[in-house]
Amino acid sequence: MKKGNRLLTLFILNFGLVISSCQNSKKENQLTSSEKEEGWQMLWDGESSSGWRGARLDDFPEQGWEMENGILTVLASGGAESAAGGDIVTENSYKNFELKVDFKITKGANSGIKYYVDTDINKGPGSSIGLEYQILDDENHPDAKLGNHEGSRTVASLYDLIKADTKKPINPVGEWNTAYIISQDNHVEHWLNGTKVLEYERGSENFRKLVSESKYDKWPNFGELEEGRILLQDHGNRVSFKNIKIKEL
Repeated sequence: MKKGNRLLTLFILNFGLVISSCQNSKKENQLTSSEKEEGWQMLWDGESSSGWRGARLDDFPEQGWEMENGILTVLASGGAESAAGGDIVTENSYKNFELKVDFKITKGANSGIKYYVDTDINKGPGSSIGLEYQILDDENHPDAKLGNHEGSRTVASLYDLIKADTKKPINPVGEWNTAYIISQDNHVEHWLNGTKVLEYERGSENFRKLVSESKYDKWPNFGELEEGRILLQDHGNRVSFKNIKIKEL
């Protein structure tokens, strides 16, 4: 084969590989055909505040959050809890569900994904009340070493109640991770990057014991709502989210 023909062939092959890679790459903030068949829905459309509002507002916060290039980001504001834009919640409530969220933290960041949230609880300072899938930089945030239950404030833990498996697969700061929560008939599981890291039964004797030993003891029947909103937390640190999807069971 002549040199010119060989180069042309290589170019065509490489171009084909690029096209194939693009076709097979994950589409951001969109459902795959199999997800549509399984009943998944986008919880965030990738560009607007549709379906979301401030936890203590009628509308979406005017500051503290940004939507850019298909990424939803809570902005840094000094690390205070719900003191800038504030938490955001879904307009709808959910009972039995599967939830997927891609998240990316910055160094020392703290945030969370809460579920079974009732925004009428806790009208005082701080975040709205609900069960929390913790988002944290375990290496650089002091919360990783705090709490009444050792390790229960580390990433993917049930915040202040149950510690995530120490062998959890976490990607470094600045890279995307995937949180997955499934809750059905009071059985709840937390997953991180495809690995189950904890499970528990809402309302069980053991669950109530853990609550009684935690910061949530002052809230009657904490974590036992039949249904509630999904919440993304403003804890004053820059944390990004995308590909937020839910399937009702």
